[in-house]
Amino acid sequence: MTTSEVTQSKIFDHTLLSQRVAMWKFQNRKIVFTNGCFDILHRGHIEYLSKARDLGDVLIIGLNTDSSVKRIKGGNRPVQDETSRAMILASLRFVEAIVLFDEDTPYNLISLVKPDVLVKGGDYTEETIVGADIVKASGGEVVTVPLTEGYSTTQILNFKF
Repeated sequence: MTTSEVTQSKIFDHTLLSQRVAMWKFQNRKIVFTNGCFDILHRGHIEYLSKARDLGDVLIIGLNTDSSVKRIKGGNRPVQDETSRAMILASLRFVEAIVLFDEDTPYNLISLVKPDVLVKGGDYTEETIVGADIVKASGGEVVTVPLTEGYSTTQILNFKF
């Protein structure tokens, strides 16, 4: 396989992801899940995602589709289309799977995956993390990871030269 094919092979639809998750669980691999728009990948994202991956054996990223980003962030977003964002995330060596979701929240996706660890940034509390109820009910844990100060997509987009 070429490097490009390996990268592309990390992008799953829901059916294929469900099959892969079953295999990973059969292998007793600890599955970590997080989600977001990841519109302009920056240092804060890399540090957050690498810390999330350190919490288990497999990192799955739920990625908002273009239409869900528009609904959540407004008409000027996303800056990059969903295919580009998925490819960029899939190129990270510590990411095993990317899956797009079109809803405003990843609740249905979390219900499908039932990860061992659900991760969000430190700007969330366990009570505000979508899917925390699913993960805790299935014996998993919910973790918040501190954000890297000074790095955000909004900050980058608002930067004036």
